[in-house]
Order: sequence, then C-alpha cells, then structure tokens
Amino acid sequence: MPFVDWLTSFAELGEWMAGRKEVVKKDNALRFGILGAANITPTALTLPARSHAEVLVVAVAARDKKKAEAYAKRYGIPIVHDSYDALINDPSIDCIYNPLPNGLHYHWTLKALKAGKHVLLEKPSVSNAEEARSLFHHPVLQGPNAPILVEASHYRFHPAWSLLLSLFNRENVEYVNAHAAIPAGIFPGDDIRFNYPLAGGTLMDVGHYTLSALRSVYGTEPVAVTSATPRLINQPFDQRCDQAMVATYMFPNSGTGKISADLGARGGYWFPWLTGNWPNLKDSVQVVSVTLKEQMEDVGEEGVIKGTRRQIKLWNFMLPHMWHRIDIVTTTTYRDASGKTVKEEKSTENKKAYKWPEGSGGDIKGEDWWSTYRYQLEEFVNKVKGREGSGVWVDGEESIRQMECTDRTYEKAGMLLRPTSEALE
Repeated sequence: MPFVDWLTSFAELGEWMAGRKEVVKKDNALRFGILGAANITPTALTLPARSHAEVLVVAVAARDKKKAEAYAKRYGIPIVHDSYDALINDPSIDCIYNPLPNGLHYHWTLKALKAGKHVLLEKPSVSNAEEARSLFHHPVLQGPNAPILVEASHYRFHPAWSLLLSLFNRENVEYVNAHAAIPAGIFPGDDIRFNYPLAGGTLMDVGHYTLSALRSVYGTEPVAVTSATPRLINQPFDQRCDQAMVATYMFPNSGTGKISADLGARGGYWFPWLTGNWPNLKDSVQVVSVTLKEQMEDVGEEGVIKGTRRQIKLWNFMLPHMWHRIDIVTTTTYRDASGKTVKEEKSTENKKAYKWPEGSGGDIKGEDWWSTYRYQLEEFVNKVKGREGSGVWVDGEESIRQMECTDRTYEKAGMLLRPTSEALE
C-alpha cells in the first residue's frame, strides 16, 4: 500500500475508533471545492470536514474525470466538475482547497482568488520567492473584503507546537536540529515529488517542514545559509531534484541550526556493507531538538558557579496527533573557580498537548482526537468568519520568507531554483 494511502486509511480508522459521526451542518457552512484528486486530500480536508459543522465539501474536479468521479463516490461529494475552471467559477462554492503539484499552485490559486474564493493552499505555497511575493502581495488580497489565503503548514496549528514554543525564550536558543525522513522505497524516482518542472525536490516536500520549524523556533530569518548539501535523485531520474538535503544556518543571536530532510532514507544499521541500501526505519520519526544557551549563576560557595542548560525535543512534530512527546532535559553543572566541574546533575521532564489547555476561552476549540489538519481547518474557518480562534496563523509574509529561505538554500547547494510560472503577474 502506498504511503499516502496508508495515511488515509489510518485517518479513516481513527474516525471509526473515536466513534465519531458527521455533525449536523449549519446553514452558513462554508462550501469547499477541491482542485484535483490528490492522495493527501482525505487526510487534509475531506475527513476533518466531517466533524466541522461549518464545512461542507461539495465539489471536486480533476484532469481525469473518472478519477474525480471515483473520489466523489468514495467520499460522498455531490458535484464533479468537468474542469478546474468550472469548479473555480461555480458560484455556489465559497472556498477552494488546492493540493495540486507545487508548480501549479500559483496559477490556480490566483485564479481562485480572482473568482472571490478563499483558498486553503497546500505547502509549499508556490515554487519560489518570486512567485510568493507576487501571490501574497497581489492586489486581489488587499482591502477589507479580500479573500482569505493560507499556506497549509498544518503542524503549526496543533497545540503541541505552541506548547513547544512556550517552553523557552527565543533569544536564548543556541542550536536547533530539525529532522524528517521517509524510508527508501516509498516514493520512486519518477514520483511527482521529483519532477523539476512541477517544482519538485525534497526541500519542497518534507524539507518544507524542517525549514519552517527551524525558522519558527528562532522566530526570525537566518543571516546566512552556511552550508547546503543535496543528494540528488538517482539516475536516470531528474538530476535537478534533490532526494535529500542537509543544510545549516546562522541566526541573528549567533545561534545556529540544521535541517535534514530525506525522501529516500537508507542504511544506518550495523554491517553497512550489507545493510547500506536497506530502508532506514529507525530515523523516520520527525524530531525538532532545541538546545538553549547555558545560564550561569554564582551560588556563593567559595567561587562555585552553577550552569544550567536545557535541551527540549519534540518527537513526531509533523504528525503530533498520532503520537508525540516533548522531552525537557536539564543539565546542571557546578564548576569551581578554575572552571573544573565538581558536580553534574541531570533531570528529564516530559510534556504533551493534544488539545488546548483548560480555560483557554473565547473561540478556542479542540479535541484530543483532532489532527493537525482538523486544527488547521478550524482556524481557516475562524479567519473566514472573522473570529479570533486560537490566534495561530501562517500569514502571507511568513510564506514569502519561507520561500526566500528555500531559494537561498538551493542557491547554496549549487542547484537551480524551482521554475517560475509563465502566469506570473
């Protein structure tokens, strides 16, 4: 079973295990149309929409109409349009979900916005920074009644990510490591993720999450991309696409960071001569590790200085609704006047957050079974409806800066930027 189909089946199983039924829809529910019949759509929209009283998925269109019809039948979608244009111009539709290949994001998102539709746009928002600036600064998004557009960096909407960010002061961050990998064999070399004309490459896929997480932890942009090392997709496939990317960055507070993203992880076991091409399963849990600067304190005992350092690690940051854990490891070191260590203590604390804390109040909602995508959908609807919600959002400037940093990483790696749409305005 392909990986994305497994994710969909897992989501459907989760719905059944939770004993949930479709809620009664409100009269003012937002009506969604879907561009394409992408494998991610059930996980990202169709299934989460079942539990949202203000969301109806009513239409789909795909290049292959038979595929769209099969998708509509499976998920109970009443309308199948003959084309993307027909769906976008359907006056009964309020919102568009765009999970098309990266290289098609700009063109079809802009068309939807011009038609007055709100757009939930899959990550990465577009192919490069030039497209991002054009899209998010476009006049169609200006003014009090402009449509809503958001890049679907879904992990940011989950309470676990907000909890992580609450555990430290950004000015004290010294080093961040963001890692995400998929075992080899799941995505073949001819997968659309490695199609350069459609803005493929691992940095544009799971690499988006690692770079986004790194930037989110620091809360600012790196002053330099200090290194970027790609592993290209193997021949005879498109050599303009990275199958893996490792990159390092320096930030304004002198902190540093590293991302490692891989869509074909291999090896990592004993006897590499035998296991070097085996799919790497042990490193497939996504993790963000934050190391804070050591805090020094004079304890007033014959010149003894106490140093406290914390490392905070969020396991499974991309899919925390399936399972996650935040480990807070505190190391306390006592040093004498000469700097020699006289005693060291270490303690570990664990935290998790599947829903917002009690008493959050206002428009903040959530259940412990909500996925990252369900939390994201909640905030999308809140934004369209003019409600405050949790306050978590990915604004246009954030999406622009993400693509600018992506471009700088590809440049440092000596690779071409992803191509710009001919429809650029």
